[in-house]
Amino acid sequence: MAKLMVRGLETAIEVWNAEASQTIVALHGFTGSTTTWQTLAKAMPNVRVIAIDLIGHGQTAIPEQSNRFSMEEQIQDLEAIFQQLSLEHFTLLGYSMGGRIALSYTLAYPTRVVQLLLESASPGLKTAEERLQRRQQDARLADMILQYGVEVFVEEWENIALFASQKRLSAQKQQIIRAERLAQRKEGLAGSLRGIGTGNQPSNWETLGQLVCPVLLITGSLDRKFCSIATEMCRALPNGKHVIINDVGHAIHVENPDNFATIVMKHMNEEVNK
Repeated sequence: MAKLMVRGLETAIEVWNAEASQTIVALHGFTGSTTTWQTLAKAMPNVRVIAIDLIGHGQTAIPEQSNRFSMEEQIQDLEAIFQQLSLEHFTLLGYSMGGRIALSYTLAYPTRVVQLLLESASPGLKTAEERLQRRQQDARLADMILQYGVEVFVEEWENIALFASQKRLSAQKQQIIRAERLAQRKEGLAGSLRGIGTGNQPSNWETLGQLVCPVLLITGSLDRKFCSIATEMCRALPNGKHVIINDVGHAIHVENPDNFATIVMKHMNEEVNK
């Protein structure tokens, strides 16, 4: 684990396989951290994997200003990190919240990203009414986290329908996921919900057509909502492809890590061999 000072905010990053020639930057989901990508990094020893603790998560410092959690601020932080690491071109991978951030970054800095891989991600909500409703829901959830703490929140969060398929994982794997969630801080999670939740980010539906790099959308067959979102996204992307993994839900990298790593490696190699 390394710490970088990024626009006044101490930011934690993890680098695996540092000497590898290919590079993938991986962005975790809500309640995640760099730990999310340990298994993927081990499965791809010939790829340098760079993971970042996003604002409000892991060991990255929690901002004092509420507006520091916004999508615009996170995008600027990522660009500052890539400049510090002298990263010019790379594959960008994002899961769920990290996928929304990865997509938004690629739209802002299209020449940086060689290939964009989005796991169970969306471009945001289409209408102002939807965004308002989601902001209100996230605000209530943020208040609950601050009032009752991370442990009470995690107990509820791990039982939502989105993660139902994770109940089939071994007790050990479920404990690893739970430990990553419990390691978060309540101020960070609440700030993330209020600042970079789906209701707060600008919708990217209308700008998907601007993406010229290859975009791979990965969803699990049991996650019908995000399968539907990916299908619609694919129609709008000039160079998009949608892969559905059978018998898994939202977190494919957790529920079928071997298949997930194989898909990521395959598409990275295809880009290199063009």
